[in-house]
Amino acid sequence: MDLSTLKPAKGSVTKDKRLGRGQGSGKGGTSTKGHKGGQSRAGYKRKIGFEGGQMPLQRRVPKFGFSNINRKEFKAINISTLQTLAEARNLTSIDAQTLAEAGLISKKDVVKILGNGKLTAKLDVKAHAFSKSAISAIEALKGTATII
Repeated sequence: MDLSTLKPAKGSVTKDKRLGRGQGSGKGGTSTKGHKGGQSRAGYKRKIGFEGGQMPLQRRVPKFGFSNINRKEFKAINISTLQTLAEARNLTSIDAQTLAEAGLISKKDVVKILGNGKLTAKLDVKAHAFSKSAISAIEALKGTATII
């Protein structure tokens, strides 16, 4: 076998149909587009979701729910994560800037501290919100939980 004998698999390469090249081609006249109507004309574009005149899915399915414009989206951080961060960097106080430097949140995130995990270090934590269990875990070790 050498490179000169290589060729594509049978049926994998086909020539394009040459539409509208005279009656003798068998694809002249209407160029396989049928007679008249929008689809036969240049510049036709089917609307997104168009189902041939049948009521489209987005109109058949009922609307429900709403978006609350006053919703605050918190970035949740557990006290176990705070414990790990405090041990790794020898910290006694943690705030949003410290969490951002550690790569746990971005600068603009609103942070809520949750009480999942175990805390062993005394920490002064500053965040936008705390769960009740997080506050009790922090204050049990004589730490402080300050809302920004």
